[in-house]
Amino acid sequence: MAKFVLAGKTDCPHYAKAELLADRLQRSLPNFRIQKISILPHEWKEWLEATCKRNGWKHEQSPMVWRELVDHGGKGILLGDFSDFLEHCQDYYNITSDMSTDIMLSVAAENLETKMNLIAEEQHRVSLIKPLHIWISSALSSTCHFLIPYLLSAEVFPHVSAISLHLMDLEGNMEELQWLRMETEDLAFRLLHQVTIHTDLEQAFREADVILLLDEGWSEDSDRENEEEVKKKTVKGISDRYREYGQLIDTMANKDVKVIVSGDSFVNLRCSLLLDNAHSIDSHQFVTVATQLENEAKAIVAKKLKVRTSDITNVIVWGNISGSFYIDLQRAKVFNYDGAIKGPAFFSQPAKSILQGRKWLETDFQDLVRCQRAAVTSKTCRAAAMTVTNGMLAVLKAWNGICCPDEVFSMGVLCPGYYNLPDGIVLSIPVTFTDGRWSVLWDVTVGDELKERLQLYASELRQEKELGSENCTMVINKVDS
Repeated sequence: MAKFVLAGKTDCPHYAKAELLADRLQRSLPNFRIQKISILPHEWKEWLEATCKRNGWKHEQSPMVWRELVDHGGKGILLGDFSDFLEHCQDYYNITSDMSTDIMLSVAAENLETKMNLIAEEQHRVSLIKPLHIWISSALSSTCHFLIPYLLSAEVFPHVSAISLHLMDLEGNMEELQWLRMETEDLAFRLLHQVTIHTDLEQAFREADVILLLDEGWSEDSDRENEEEVKKKTVKGISDRYREYGQLIDTMANKDVKVIVSGDSFVNLRCSLLLDNAHSIDSHQFVTVATQLENEAKAIVAKKLKVRTSDITNVIVWGNISGSFYIDLQRAKVFNYDGAIKGPAFFSQPAKSILQGRKWLETDFQDLVRCQRAAVTSKTCRAAAMTVTNGMLAVLKAWNGICCPDEVFSMGVLCPGYYNLPDGIVLSIPVTFTDGRWSVLWDVTVGDELKERLQLYASELRQEKELGSENCTMVINKVDS
């Protein structure tokens, strides 16, 4: 089989003449194939140089014709310009072209007009696509690698026709991000519209509809620094960055953007800093995820009761997700428990009535939950990325209406006056979702002991914010002096 490639400027008369000659050959000869590459005039020089460099050819004018040896791996052999192609056709196929100059010019003009119309149609088609823009920080983390396939699978965003994924890692390098982009594109998900990569904040959160902020590296470890100094340096790094994030979200993101803060480091503080600097966006759009803590608590209870983790529901996490918190089982239910009372699959029993041991619930159980993730991290030498991913996906699904209206979630949200808490504090409290919008669950018992705990958690978070503000004030004073 003879396969030729004809490339040329769209408005080139000789390209038009070669094109019609090739069409004639293809109609007459069953084993003759032609591929046409029409290049806009202003793009021709750059395209020609790149093509010749890639193939080791020398060619200067339009058109350019080469033959691909299909039986030899498709390697190309340069034939030349129109004259060379015409001579080849006369010698091998005894076919020539007698097109007049006027017709050549007319066809060239028609080619250019057709090309411009096709470009306009494609631009219009692209403009009709309204992708969901998802931004992910710390994109080179293992959590992000787990997240990407789920985000693009239509399970989380069932009513979305296209997704633009924006992967950002300020500590990463561009080469690693390029490999991640390539791997993401290789997934070939129908929803994926495009993938962009970023190592700076120049375009950060532009047109964002969903922002997922994962853990980041805040400060370098140092054996010479005591724990307090390390914490101060960490909080300063968080405060500086998340104030900037908040300002960028305020100016660059869509006003109905959904922001989820996740990870193991100062989660509530990070969310609070965003809220302090994104004044034009509804505070309901910013949440932190405690779902991973819920699930870890469910796993411990399930193991003790010898049921599956999925048989435990409605566990509540109060407090500072990455600091001091309290696991509350007052609304927790247990399904499929093999006890004295049994029922059908939909039958459940209160977890506290089965566990009974208050001392275990208030001491050992709380300590086990605190140690669970640290144990996973120490054994695997990496963060518990799967549980973090699962927690974020559960909240995203609920935010998109994929959950039962009576399902209880624990999320860190701004608590203006909730449970007599001070303003400006982000604490984990129980919420439910209705039609994709969360609301505080008031049908819970908040006794004096729990109120006291909440005040302690709020005080802890205020101290973290003050530590960040103190660092910021110290830097300003140094500059002024």
